[in-house]
Amino acid sequence: MPASVFNGSISFGLVSVPITVLSATEDHSVRFRRIHTADRGRVRNRYWCEVEDREVTFGEIGRGYELPDGRVIPITDEELRALPLPTARAIELIAFIPAAAVDPLRIGPGYYLQPQGAVAAKPYLVLRHALERASRVAVTRFAWQGRERLGLLRARGDVIALHGLLWPDEIRDPAAVAPPPVQLDEDEIGEAVALIEAMTRDDLTGPEFTDHYSEALHEVIEAKREDRPLPQAPEPEARPGQLVDLMAALQESVDKARAARGETGDTDPQEAPAIPAKKAAVRKTPGKATARAASSRNAGRSGDQRGTPAR
Repeated sequence: MPASVFNGSISFGLVSVPITVLSATEDHSVRFRRIHTADRGRVRNRYWCEVEDREVTFGEIGRGYELPDGRVIPITDEELRALPLPTARAIELIAFIPAAAVDPLRIGPGYYLQPQGAVAAKPYLVLRHALERASRVAVTRFAWQGRERLGLLRARGDVIALHGLLWPDEIRDPAAVAPPPVQLDEDEIGEAVALIEAMTRDDLTGPEFTDHYSEALHEVIEAKREDRPLPQAPEPEARPGQLVDLMAALQESVDKARAARGETGDTDPQEAPAIPAKKAAVRKTPGKATARAASSRNAGRSGDQRGTPAR
């Protein structure tokens, strides 16, 4: 059981549910120590006081806010816990919205809320079942780690999960990275949809969703520990340096995705993704597909919008 990171209550109308917040995720990343490469000695951080010009212990370190004139105002943990906020010790529910209305960019790490004792179990489960039955998530407000935050409560299994939410002004405007307008081909979009359908999965289980980086790193560590030769990286798959025909590349990608799933070219028409009629006709006649691709490239030269470099 992970350690508690927050103790408080859920404020739901006139109902208050005492809860404990526990981390819902685990980090299995390989951890390194900083070492002196000459002799493998461990390199440590040192906390240095600029006024006394000496090293201080972690217990001597606190928080301070620096004013524009250079003065520092110390703030203690007790003062932070006693902030005059209704959310200082409670997760206050302020609204309910459909889950699809939440921008995924705003969603932070997840936590589990555990009811404190048998008395809290009933209102806790009432809220959990109500969220599930209403197909809604709850937007909350709470103070945590030195700042007030928005949060998201949702039913997950038999418990309630909490996610931190970024404030709207913490999300950068995407306009600065938006691509310039280009002429789009509906057939190419349809083929991209077909690729999405061919790569669609029901869940995130399988070897594709394994942390291969950590596995490879453990292999390197074991090989060095046992004085064995290091494992060799496989040769990267050759990729074209430039995208010449987007439609041909999409069609080939669809075929590879279907082959990876064990599908053959004789797909049930009722299960196959919808493709524009003229595109289906092109697929039946390779010669026409080549002619149409050449025509598209010629049109692209005249419209100067069709060429797209691959990355």
